[in-house]
Amino acid sequence: MTVFAVEYRYVSAPEGAARLDEVRPDHRAWLRERAESGDLLASGPYEGGAKALLIFRAEDRAALDAVLADDPFAHASLIAETVATPWNPIIGRLADAATV
Repeated sequence: MTVFAVEYRYVSAPEGAARLDEVRPDHRAWLRERAESGDLLASGPYEGGAKALLIFRAEDRAALDAVLADDPFAHASLIAETVATPWNPIIGRLADAATV
């Protein structure tokens, strides 16, 4: 399994903020499901709310992309950019979870 640091940049149009607020409960329910399944190790918005960091475990980039495609924010076209970088946590709680 590979750990990926995924950064979302949300749409910035004025109507984007209202749509993000509208879809956020479904997005967070999806995140909880991913965390319970073990795919998602951590997630949260950056200060200001224009971006977020999600730490996922996936077999490979194709598997990660398939998971991310199910995000309600993606379905609602609220993600302007996704950057996914393989990451190798060495020390700390995420390092322990990444080896499970």
